[in-house]
Amino acid sequence: MDDNRKRNEPESSSESSSSSWSSGLISTAELEEAMKAGEIDTLILAFCDMQGRLMGKRLTSDYCLRSGLTKGTHFCVYLLGTDMEMNTPSGYSLMNWESGYGDWLAKPDWSTLRVIPWQERTALVLCDVEEEHTGSRIAVSPREILQQQLRRAEQLSFRIVTASELEFFLFRDTYEQLHTDGYRTTKMNVAGHYNEDYNLLQGTRNEPLYRLIRSSMNAAGIPIESTKGEAAIGQHEINMRFADALTSADRHVILKHGIKEICMQQNCSVTFMAKPHHGWTGSSGHIHISVWDEKGERNLFDDPDQQPYGMSEKMRYFLGGILASTRDFSLFFAPTVNSYKRFAPESWAPVSIVWSRDNRTSGLRIVGERQSLRIESRIPGADMNPYLAYAAMIAAGLHGIENRIEPPPEWKGNAYAAEGLPRVPASLNEAMAVWKASPLVRSAFGDVVTDHYYNMARVEQQAYDAFVTDWERMRYFEQG
Repeated sequence: MDDNRKRNEPESSSESSSSSWSSGLISTAELEEAMKAGEIDTLILAFCDMQGRLMGKRLTSDYCLRSGLTKGTHFCVYLLGTDMEMNTPSGYSLMNWESGYGDWLAKPDWSTLRVIPWQERTALVLCDVEEEHTGSRIAVSPREILQQQLRRAEQLSFRIVTASELEFFLFRDTYEQLHTDGYRTTKMNVAGHYNEDYNLLQGTRNEPLYRLIRSSMNAAGIPIESTKGEAAIGQHEINMRFADALTSADRHVILKHGIKEICMQQNCSVTFMAKPHHGWTGSSGHIHISVWDEKGERNLFDDPDQQPYGMSEKMRYFLGGILASTRDFSLFFAPTVNSYKRFAPESWAPVSIVWSRDNRTSGLRIVGERQSLRIESRIPGADMNPYLAYAAMIAAGLHGIENRIEPPPEWKGNAYAAEGLPRVPASLNEAMAVWKASPLVRSAFGDVVTDHYYNMARVEQQAYDAFVTDWERMRYFEQG
């Protein structure tokens, strides 16, 4: 490997590989040693696409030892301009047939290098996306979009701390079986037969798998705090320990990818769809966020002399910015047509953009106290891209601090039943219209990112609008 340390590359450890690997994260020196010893024979270079999926290459240890990986690896630019099915739609200024679909560079961030215990003799490193000849970052890369907002926070001497909660449905079918059956829910073998919300007996039925997921993630340096049954048959939740925002987002994408791979190896499957079936509870991707001093020693949200709830002035402004900006940034919280079907009254997913101390009908919830005092956004679903959703929350909160936006009074009572409250957009179409008209979106993310992700939503909406569903045939075939 390259001895000239790059940005974010960790220093070599003097400890042996076996002791360092207990946390999953390793240094490049340890990787090189393990490759020479045959303990690692594959290195995955991965980056996150717009849909929140990991893309990349598997490199052999022989190639890594010969090349030193000083540059990273090339990939076609179209990977940051596809739809969910990997088509190459029109409308993207950065990648199209006229420009010839050239290459960008996936440049490893060696601080993310880790052993992947569920893959044989394999390590993984996450990459930033760069233009090879200039070294400039590609603005539309999700990881760069988050880092842009973190640089804004650093200029204010803030450190942003976040954590994700992810809900999912487990099936005893393989992905191949579900695909062959056309993903018809009548044929899906959901892994349970009654609501398992906090139910330890029902959760025990799948505990061997959940234990494997927890232990594998902890061994990969992704600290898991808990898993629990959720509010539907076969639905479960997994919670990660908080960390700085970039680390949390990195852990999030590896966790989601890894759960799918582990399930594939166990001949079962999961889905992180926001709403897999209209009669099922949706799957959330709650985000917890707080602002700390630049050394990470003090939670700047905490001021016990302030009311309400010991919320500091900075916390009030940060919350005010989120409340004022959530509709503008909804494309980064709810990126697909399906995302908006999760938002329904009395469904455990919010519809109103209001805040409360501890009220699950509100979109924003204040939880914890003193050093743990934080904002929980219940708006994103499990289908979110964490880099984009985190970036949107940070941009909204910083907008609130910079403009001293006070939040409205706390909402008390059932926010589902209330009228006249600001609402989450009801559809992807509505979210697109708000995004396109918002000067705040352009000022936060710039024209290139704003237009690129608007086009992503446009492509998604047009694909949905052109598709004839089973519901339409059942409703209109005979009587229409």
